[in-house]
Amino acid sequence: MQVAMLKTAVHLTFATTLLAGAAALGALTPAAAAEVTKLAILTPEEPTDYGWNQQGYEAAEAVAEKYGLEFLPATGLGYGDVRPVLRELAAEGASLMLAHASGYNTAAPEIAEETGVPVAIVDVPAGNRPGLVADYTLSGHEGAYLAGMLAARMSTTGKIGIVVSGEPPSWNSQSAAFAQGAKAAKGDIEIVYAVIGLAAYSDAAGGRRVTETVIGAGADVIFGQGDGATFGMLQAAETTKAVNGSKVWFIDVIGDKSAIDKGHLLSSVVWNMEPVYTAMIEDLKADTYGTRGYTIALADDSVQLLKTPHIPEDIWGELMKVRDQIVQGSLAIEPIWDAEKVRALMTSTTINEE
Repeated sequence: MQVAMLKTAVHLTFATTLLAGAAALGALTPAAAAEVTKLAILTPEEPTDYGWNQQGYEAAEAVAEKYGLEFLPATGLGYGDVRPVLRELAAEGASLMLAHASGYNTAAPEIAEETGVPVAIVDVPAGNRPGLVADYTLSGHEGAYLAGMLAARMSTTGKIGIVVSGEPPSWNSQSAAFAQGAKAAKGDIEIVYAVIGLAAYSDAAGGRRVTETVIGAGADVIFGQGDGATFGMLQAAETTKAVNGSKVWFIDVIGDKSAIDKGHLLSSVVWNMEPVYTAMIEDLKADTYGTRGYTIALADDSVQLLKTPHIPEDIWGELMKVRDQIVQGSLAIEPIWDAEKVRALMTSTTINEE
């Protein structure tokens, strides 16, 4: 009897151990297709910037509604350690966490490994891990090429400017394509390039100050990339005359600031992230998440050049013909991610490393 009881205890202990192990393994296994029920997004700033934060937030919200998912937003987090927030969202049952800032691309994969909840990161194209991590380093370089052509055609001083809040891959590829497009439209165009700081994404005051300097150097069309910093760039265009006394135009990125335009917003390279997040959900449902990265392009209108009343119809017609060439593949715009190669395309550069 004692032997039988001992064997029974051993079997129970072994079975309990197996169940515990299976449970632990299950906790570290990414959500299966049937378990895609909640979509979370983490943003460094509030979704009111008509740019990166707002476009990401609104796209995630729309995709959550499309699939009947509970939407779990965490906004205005800054650029510090977001591990506690990621853990909290995982504990709330998030099926996917969109870590919507390059500053989160170290913490997010760590928490994905720890909790088993898949994450999406940016600016790490080689960071994909099946079932856990997928990168969406988005680049509107095809649209930026058209924006460069527009800038060169609209300039009256023969100089245009690029002001950026840092040099992440997405900004670099757009800056390079903008320069290439400008030179294709006007071979002798001069391009003044300025970096506000290492990561000055929300620095509106810095955006205004640096943009005023670029305008002072002769640029009368400014291509601004900066999230919250672009508000300062736009203000500079609104309040500063070009060296020849003409109006200064501003070309934005990611979002559409038409609602606050005072007559200086020439265009914007608009990003639509809904197709990106939709593809992520579909990959989760198909159990293929983390096997590829995600991009945007002119072909599916996830990248568009904003048409405003300030753009003459003849110039817009020229741009749309070039757009068709890019979409059809007869004109290829290859992204340039490296900052040094970007700077080499410019007439002059100013790098603030504060």
